[in-house]
Amino acid sequence: MRLAKRMERLGTESAFEVLAKAKALEAQGKEVVHLQIGEPDFDTPANITEAAIKALKEGKTHYGPSAGLPAFRKVIAEYISETRKIEVKPEEVVVTPGGKPVIYFALTLLVQEGDEVIYPNPGYPIYESVINFSGAKAIPLPLLEKKNFRFEIEDLKNLITPRTKAIVINSPQNPTGGLFEPEDLKAIADICIKNDIYIFADEIYSRIIYGGEHHSILSVPGVKDRTIMMDGFSKTYAMTGWRLGYGIMPVKVADQMARLMTNVNSCTATFTQIAGMEGLTGDQTEVENMVKEFGKRRDIIVDGMNSIDGFRCNKPKGAFYVFPNIEGTGMRSKELADYLLEEGGVAGLSGAAFGKYGEGFLRFSYANSVKNIEKAIDMIKAALKKR
Repeated sequence: MRLAKRMERLGTESAFEVLAKAKALEAQGKEVVHLQIGEPDFDTPANITEAAIKALKEGKTHYGPSAGLPAFRKVIAEYISETRKIEVKPEEVVVTPGGKPVIYFALTLLVQEGDEVIYPNPGYPIYESVINFSGAKAIPLPLLEKKNFRFEIEDLKNLITPRTKAIVINSPQNPTGGLFEPEDLKAIADICIKNDIYIFADEIYSRIIYGGEHHSILSVPGVKDRTIMMDGFSKTYAMTGWRLGYGIMPVKVADQMARLMTNVNSCTATFTQIAGMEGLTGDQTEVENMVKEFGKRRDIIVDGMNSIDGFRCNKPKGAFYVFPNIEGTGMRSKELADYLLEEGGVAGLSGAAFGKYGEGFLRFSYANSVKNIEKAIDMIKAALKKR
């Protein structure tokens, strides 16, 4: 069967490939510590699960509106209005099965062949993949270790051309754990307003922050009408398998995204939306405890990474990843990631899997126990000594 040429432009997410490889090694009897996947190792809070079970028992298993249940869209609008300090109406909300559809639909709606889209690099690989798949040109914006993985304003200005149609931003960041500061967001807003550029803001880690505050570009005056913001439930509520996300956007765009939902997914599962309502309106204690535990693990893994010869590691301000610089080992990123998995028994990801500016780094998730994190540090040291 001959596939469409466009499939050659579609990328992938290497975390799932490394997971499969690690599972194969485990099947052969090898011990592997999993620090590769971006998934909280906590159960979904019980009140959310119970809300879904109740909905299932009540027969809430049928089609719903493509844009989401009206009651759920209202709850999301109220939540975003409160947390981003702007007014959001239910008609500006589209509910999707996970956050990825918002990325795909947004770029499908906004860009076409010949356009240019600026995206963070190192960054979540799906950005570059979908930009390329859309036929647009992906333009990387370097995130700099020396700036705690923020960017230089002049670098961004120098990337703007008459073909620049959109800018993708992500804060807190995957893979670096970096946070954009208000001055970064203001600079992006000014550039986009001046040059009539759209903004796609991925804020999926907005609740996983350590000792600081999440700043949303939606809060910057003048940008709401040119912005699509994505958030969801996978990370905050440990609901990765539930597939529940949403986008905030102008009503005209929301109507078109709902059309895409009709064509691709019909709708998001009704009972998961009811569970999501409980997530946003119910007790937040388990979320707060999870973030507190992630903060404890962060400190342990950062200290551990900095104790490894050839590694240096910034302390992330959000999400649950460290992105250590490994240039001191003398190895390329993928070479070292493969070696640590096959010889050391530690599954991590090559920084280059997150773009060309990720070369010289590895990504490790600390969504694992303190015991396993400490074990992984010892296993990395032992593997490097063997070399």
